[in-house]
Amino acid sequence: MEKVTILVVDDEEDILELVKYNLAREGYDIETALTGEDTLKRAETMPIDLIVLDLMLPGIDGLEVTRQLKKSPRTQRIPIVMLTAKGEEADVVTGLELGADDYITKPFSPRILVARVKSVLRRISQPAFEAKGVIRIHELMIHPGRREVHAGGELIKLTYTEFQVLQYLAKRPGWVATRYQIVDAVRGSDYPVTDRSVDVQIVGLRKKLGTYGKYIETIRGVGYRLKEAL
Repeated sequence: MEKVTILVVDDEEDILELVKYNLAREGYDIETALTGEDTLKRAETMPIDLIVLDLMLPGIDGLEVTRQLKKSPRTQRIPIVMLTAKGEEADVVTGLELGADDYITKPFSPRILVARVKSVLRRISQPAFEAKGVIRIHELMIHPGRREVHAGGELIKLTYTEFQVLQYLAKRPGWVATRYQIVDAVRGSDYPVTDRSVDVQIVGLRKKLGTYGKYIETIRGVGYRLKEAL
């Protein structure tokens, strides 16, 4: 099997070495960069499978790096795991809106880092869809064509919007979705966006799903995700 190459970006060399060491132990090939400029150059010229990207970089910061990577046809499909400091919730939301796939808050556990990286790589290689477009995750079965949801074998009656929200989250298990992303996916970019409108739909979904509602996780200050099946 071909090795996965991960580009680790951080201007703090001790963190860079910590991330590099722990990911290399898992068998990944590791490249490193200290600046945003070097990150963009390497991503354009090397085969990179995933980027672990610190947001606080000198010169071009991590958010601008993410923006440029997602605009380029050559690099837009490279998954990005952001490294953020505590209290940077606004930056996390912005990064996710720009197309980043996940984030880890410093200080972090190396085990959590490795688990998040593996999770993102698994998501992009194993889509949630099964035969005929049916989505199966945990005890949930979602039929997009019939617009039906079964939880533990029982048919659950959802509103149009509740179904759309659940389907959006289920297509990306483990991915954090901001409230703006959810509303754009359900109603389109012209729908008036409020945090409350999304929160109300999530409350309704959890209530109707009963014990299975626990799989919809709240990511404080950011949004929601459907817990990934192990």
